[in-house]
Formats: sequence, C-alpha cells, structure tokens
Amino acid sequence: MTEKRHALRQKSFLRGFVYFGNSPSAFDCLVRDISDTGARLKFSGPPAYTEMLDLHIPVKGQSFRSKVQWHTGDEIGIVFDGSAATDADANMGDVDLASRVHRLEAEIAALKQLVKRLQKNTDHKTEAA
Repeated sequence: MTEKRHALRQKSFLRGFVYFGNSPSAFDCLVRDISDTGARLKFSGPPAYTEMLDLHIPVKGQSFRSKVQWHTGDEIGIVFDGSAATDADANMGDVDLASRVHRLEAEIAALKQLVKRLQKNTDHKTEAA
C-alpha cells in the first residue's frame, strides 16, 4: 500500500476534546499521528460524528477547526481547516460567546466528575492497603 500523505506525522498520545457540529458536549479522544495538516483521533467507541468538528488539545493549548477525511470503527482521520491557535477560542470565529461559555462549563463539569472518580479509586486502594 502506497502512502499518500505528504505531511510529516508525529506519533502522539495526547488527550483531546472534540465538539461535533454545534453540540455543547465534548467527547474525549486520543490524538494520534498528528501533523501540520491533520491527525488521527481514537475514541472509546464508534463516535456519532459530523463532517466538521472542533478539536481542542489542552496540553498544547491548541484548537483546530477540522473536517473528517475518513472513519473506521472507533477512529476518525481529520484534516485541519486553517492553522492552530494558541488560544482555545481563536478558531471558533462564528460561534458566539454564550455557546463557548456553555461548552467550557460542560467540560469543567466532566472534568470534576473524572476527578471524583479518580479520588474514589484512590480511596478504595488506600483502604485495601
């Protein structure tokens, strides 16, 4: 099989958040094989996706408006529509402020739930020891 990509890919295991369409809910994903032009996203199960999505990579402080190029099972290949932004809101031009605030509040709530689950797991392991 001949490789059709021209961009140099960097093997990566970065946590990402994906917003499909105008959904206020973020979906966790693993960002793999990222390049200047796109990436491969791996989800915990087959995602119900839209053609356009917003990808946010917190550890890099980057957001990308992206288009789905391919999908198979629990993975989606995306191509970036424009360049990376250092501010999470820079590539969401036409999305109004209230929508961005709602998305961030939903993301904060999801992260708080994750922290609580991790604390419970730690407490159970401490009690068992």
